[in-house]
Amino acid sequence: MNVSIIGAGYVGLVTGASLAELGHNVAIMDVDEAKIARLNRGVVPIHEPGLSRMIEKNRGEGRISFTASLEEATKDAQIHTICVWTPPMEDGRADLSAILSVAEALGIVLQKQRAQNPVIVTKSTVPVGTGKRVTQMVRKNFSGIFSVASNPEFLREGRAVADMMHPDRIVVGSDDPQAAELVSSLYADLAAPKIITDLPSAEMIKYAANAFLATKISFINEVANVCERVGADIDAVKEGIGSDKRIGSAHLYPGMGYGGSCFPKDVRALQQFANHQGYDFKLLKSVIEVNEQQRQLMVEKLRLHLGDLSGKLILVLGLAFKENTDDVRESAGIDLINRIRAQGARVRAHDPIALLNAQKVLDTEIEYITQPHEGARDVDAVVVATEWPQFRELDWPQIKQNVKNPLVLDGRNLLDPAVMKGLGFTYEGFGRK
Repeated sequence: MNVSIIGAGYVGLVTGASLAELGHNVAIMDVDEAKIARLNRGVVPIHEPGLSRMIEKNRGEGRISFTASLEEATKDAQIHTICVWTPPMEDGRADLSAILSVAEALGIVLQKQRAQNPVIVTKSTVPVGTGKRVTQMVRKNFSGIFSVASNPEFLREGRAVADMMHPDRIVVGSDDPQAAELVSSLYADLAAPKIITDLPSAEMIKYAANAFLATKISFINEVANVCERVGADIDAVKEGIGSDKRIGSAHLYPGMGYGGSCFPKDVRALQQFANHQGYDFKLLKSVIEVNEQQRQLMVEKLRLHLGDLSGKLILVLGLAFKENTDDVRESAGIDLINRIRAQGARVRAHDPIALLNAQKVLDTEIEYITQPHEGARDVDAVVVATEWPQFRELDWPQIKQNVKNPLVLDGRNLLDPAVMKGLGFTYEGFGRK
């Protein structure tokens, strides 16, 4: 099938490459001409394991192309998938201006092409009712018959290609059953349940899924905070409750809270959307509050051990919001840096691949290092802010020799407390004895 993808961002590139891998002909369009030029040279602008290889393979086989022209991308396609960013506004609601702008432009192009029964799909995370607004925007300029569907993505950064090719489920919602079946057929070769529903339900499913996972994270953080006060061990507690099949072990990882491009904005957006519908979503307000609290708790842990942070030198390990990505959006490490810098601390920072992106959002006083062992020289504390597995393999005995003060605050419970204490560190995680 011929498919156009509008938006060469994270979701658009992973979706387009995966559909090409499934045998479809995919044209990916973006208004950023420089980005399109790089993609046509084989340069993928995001770090995602397996994505570059998949794009290179399917470009070579002629199943994927890149263009800055909406008319060129859509000319042979029957399904047009909108994958543009929906950033949060100041009040937390999703900014749909890009989605609606694309819908209006699609209407103009489809009218010019005299398109026959096109299906317009929202892949971006959007609040309930967006499909109706997309329909209205397309109808302004297109007089033919068309359908709108929602096909939300459930991609985890760092594992997105695997998630796309081996999904837990595929959700398609539309008020046109034939359109829903057509979109679902894109994934016919994938052995995953196909959930076909109405348009509003599909839009709600993505928000509800992310909000539930964020709730699990905030819940286990609250439990960890209680464990610290009563002498219980969160590692044992999470094993005990996670073994219950009704609960499961996923997202039971205490620490500095969730971040990234999805959970923070989607939780806030669902809360605000509920408010605008006249419902006070009390649980999500608490989820957001707890996540904010965890960042500040790390600051308080530093102050407990170091006193006044003014002039103290802190090494922060991890700037990406999670491992296996260079995405620093809503990064706990960056949030922590801003908080301790406001209290006068000096900061050295290291990340395996996110240093360049971090420099775009942090102030110029940060010292960026590529070698964490040398970066530990004369520091007053080391903070682990991202769960990069290679941080476990650092030469911690060498770091112990280099630091001014052997204090390690593990914001991801990544390290073994007994090993760290055996090396002579003062070690503290979240909820550990």
